[in-house]
Amino acid sequence: MKVHILDDWFDTLRGLPCFQKLESHDVTVWTDHVEDVDQLGKRLQAAEALVLFRERTKIKSALLERLPNLKLISQRSVYPHIDVPACTNHGVLLSSKVPGSSTNYAAAELTWALIMAAMRQLPAQMASAKAGSWQSSVGKTLNGRRLGLYGYGRIAKAVACYAEAFGMDVVWWSSERGRERALADAANVAPSREAFFAQSDVVSVHLRLKPETLGIITANDLGQMQRGSVFVNTSRAGLIEQGALLHALNKGQPGTAAIDVFDTEPLTDPNDPLLAHPNLIATPHIGFVTEDEFDLQFGDVFDQINAYAQGEPTHMINPEVWTA
Repeated sequence: MKVHILDDWFDTLRGLPCFQKLESHDVTVWTDHVEDVDQLGKRLQAAEALVLFRERTKIKSALLERLPNLKLISQRSVYPHIDVPACTNHGVLLSSKVPGSSTNYAAAELTWALIMAAMRQLPAQMASAKAGSWQSSVGKTLNGRRLGLYGYGRIAKAVACYAEAFGMDVVWWSSERGRERALADAANVAPSREAFFAQSDVVSVHLRLKPETLGIITANDLGQMQRGSVFVNTSRAGLIEQGALLHALNKGQPGTAAIDVFDTEPLTDPNDPLLAHPNLIATPHIGFVTEDEFDLQFGDVFDQINAYAQGEPTHMINPEVWTA
C-alpha cells in the first residue's frame, strides 16, 4: 500500500524498531505541518493509507473529497479530530486502537517533571545561573504539601505514586463515577469541588477531552486556588474554560501554571499572551513524545495497516465501510 505518515516533525519513526513493520509498503513521511486543505490534498493524492500523529492534523470532509485513493486511516487512541461520518461517506475505514490497561508513563513522568519545575522554580533558576546572577528566588518543598489530582485514571494513579514517594498528601476529584471508584479503593476524595481546588498546593488535571469534559475546569475553579499554588495540565487545553487560565494567572490564582497543551498547536507565536506570561512554564505537547512511547503506539498503528492489507482489518471505528 502507499502509506503516508503526517506530522512526524523530527523524522523520528524511521529510526524506531516498529518502522520495520512497514517494509512491504511504499512509505512517505511528511516532517512538516500543513493545514491548508488544497496543499494537503495535492501532497496526499496517491495515499491509500494515512497515518496520523495523534491529533496534529484534522481530517474533515473537505480533505477527504480530495483524496480519491484513500482507503484507510490508521491511528491510536481517541479521535475528536476526525469526522467519522465523513470518512464513512467517502468509503474510508478508520482503524484506531483505544489503549486498554496500559499506562502512558511518558505523560505521567512529564507531569511530575512540570510539578518539580514549578515548585522549585527551575526555569527561572536556570536562566539566572546562566546569566551570571546565581540564585533568583526561593522554591518550595514537596514533602508535606497536598497534590490534587482531577481524574481517577491510570496516568493520574501513576502520578499519585510519584507524589507519595515524595511525601505529598494526595487528594482526588473526578466525575461522580470516578469518585465512587476512588472511595471504593479507599483513596482520599475531597469533601467538595471547592475544597479540592482551595486546599491543594498543586492541582493536576488528567481527563480525556470529550463533549462532557469540554471546559470542565472553569474560571471559578481556578479562582478558588491559593495564590502560591500551581496548576498543571498535560492532558488537553480544551478541558479548561476558554480564556480562564490566562485570566487566573493575571489574578495570581494560581500563582503558576505548568502546561504541555494549548488551544492552538503548534503554537509558534512567542507573543501569545498565555505562552509569554511570566508565571507560565510551558512545554510543546511532549507528554507522549518519547522514543519508547512512540515505538509502542506506532507499532499498534502499523499493525492495523498490515491487518488491512491482509484483508483482516482490526480496531474498526466505522466497520460498515469494510462490510460494504
